[in-house]
Amino acid sequence: MSIGRHIADKLSLRVLFFVSLGFVAVALPSYFAFNWIAGQTVIQLGTLFAEKQVLYDRHRGLGALTREVSLAETLAGSQAIRDWALDENNEQTRRRGIAELEHFRQNFADRSYFFVIDKSGNYYFNDAANAYAGNQLRYAVDAENPRDAWYFTTRALGEGCHLNVDNDANLRVTKVWMNCVIREGHNVLGILGTGIDLSAFIQEVVNVPQPGISSMFIDRMGRVQAHRNPDLVNLRSLSEEMRDKRTVFSMVESEDDRQTIRQLMTDVVNGAGAVSSAFVPVDGKQQLLGIGYLEQLGWFNVTLMDVDTIIDRRLFLPIGALLVGVISLVAFVLVLVFKKTVLDRLSHLEQLVRRARQGDYAAAMDKYEGPQDEIGRLTIAFSEMAKAVDDNTRMLEQRVEERTSELQSLAFKDGQTGLLNRRGFTAAHAEIAQQGSYGLLLIDIDRFKAVNDTHGHSAGDAVVAEIAQRIQSVIDERSRCVRWGGDEFGVLIPLASANTARACAYAIMAAINKAPVQTLEGAQIAVTASVGACIAEAGDALEVATDMADVALYMAKEQGRNMVVLFDADMAPNSRRA
Repeated sequence: MSIGRHIADKLSLRVLFFVSLGFVAVALPSYFAFNWIAGQTVIQLGTLFAEKQVLYDRHRGLGALTREVSLAETLAGSQAIRDWALDENNEQTRRRGIAELEHFRQNFADRSYFFVIDKSGNYYFNDAANAYAGNQLRYAVDAENPRDAWYFTTRALGEGCHLNVDNDANLRVTKVWMNCVIREGHNVLGILGTGIDLSAFIQEVVNVPQPGISSMFIDRMGRVQAHRNPDLVNLRSLSEEMRDKRTVFSMVESEDDRQTIRQLMTDVVNGAGAVSSAFVPVDGKQQLLGIGYLEQLGWFNVTLMDVDTIIDRRLFLPIGALLVGVISLVAFVLVLVFKKTVLDRLSHLEQLVRRARQGDYAAAMDKYEGPQDEIGRLTIAFSEMAKAVDDNTRMLEQRVEERTSELQSLAFKDGQTGLLNRRGFTAAHAEIAQQGSYGLLLIDIDRFKAVNDTHGHSAGDAVVAEIAQRIQSVIDERSRCVRWGGDEFGVLIPLASANTARACAYAIMAAINKAPVQTLEGAQIAVTASVGACIAEAGDALEVATDMADVALYMAKEQGRNMVVLFDADMAPNSRRA
């Protein structure tokens, strides 16, 4: 009996046969539809992940370098540095310039600096070990020396800070240099900056062992500036010829792909989006390339992702097994079940991916209450990933905000008392002095050395903190208080007269004298203070006001302490307190 007759004689076999045919007829288009949706989901997930990875690398790159660039820019604007560059052989300006460089060296991450004075070409340098203390002049740059080409190339770039990965053969160091050009009008005074060791930079930013992901930083010409593979990094990037460069364009073979990369770079520079991405063939495989622009540094951070490595397509194989398991069901039921359990849910997941890509993570983070099968686990995994991306985004924003607040606090406030430091006080004076005449009080704790000698420095710190709090509680919200020195405070009173300054001074004395200061050890320390006050005219320099208040404070000390003295014209301007 033939197989066809055998099937014709068996209804169950005929049903199974036609169901199988119906399954094939339905399964084939369903398979292609499913494969397309899965592929699109993988691509969109990969693209979303690539964009977040680029933004994350961008944050890490900025965190590692922006602080150093900011410090270098501040140092380049220092008047002491400019004075020295204008008169290098003047011993006084030289000492001030070296002191300024050494001060900033303590704040640079690498604890090193360099300074080239353009007029002489002299190259000054000191490192973290302070190996060149007193002997910072190392050599003089020479336009005829190829090793010094970086200086003359940077000199021509204009004012501002320029980043350069450079191997300095004279000093035998390889660093990411921040080269800040100092100008006086159209004249170049010199170039100064600092560096970060290249190996440490790569370890921190790009050498993150994550399968399927490769991160790098490139400049506007596509030259590789940082990569986990040191052979790809362009050392001396400001002085090589273009034909010798190792660039991101060399990673692809066709001109069309190179043009695609250039277009992505152009898009992020022009603000088309924080991140641009596209698939390009690298090492024989289609990889997702994401590019972000570090505007402050003039670099691009590039992330290459092998999507198949990150999102394993084999996760979708159980769906095929599910289709085979229900082959005995009626084709119509099979189609409905397949549509309900697979296609609809994948379509929903795709919508979640699309919304998440637009920054809406709320729907993706909703609790999943569907079946706990492969698609369910994928949905849960995506929900967890969306929550992680959202949490990371919030965390990064919080960290940036906290770091900004910390930097502002470090720059303008005293760490022990929370009052303004001298830098913050100078800024407050610049604002208040423009409003009109103002008062300045200098407050000095009487016999503070005896407090330290008798009760210890911890007690002295407690006294300083308590006096700062008492002064702050007395002055109005328009006035500004500064910790002027170890045991000395200052108060700026805007739009003040002699009467208001005197009243404020006596109010502060009353607050200080009202009760002894209690230390953590239980000691009761009676504290008094002397106050020197003056009235300065609008626009008077801070030094003028402090000199007058200092003379008044000296008189208060001489007359027995614990009193207020207001400066008048009869007081000797050169008097100083002991």
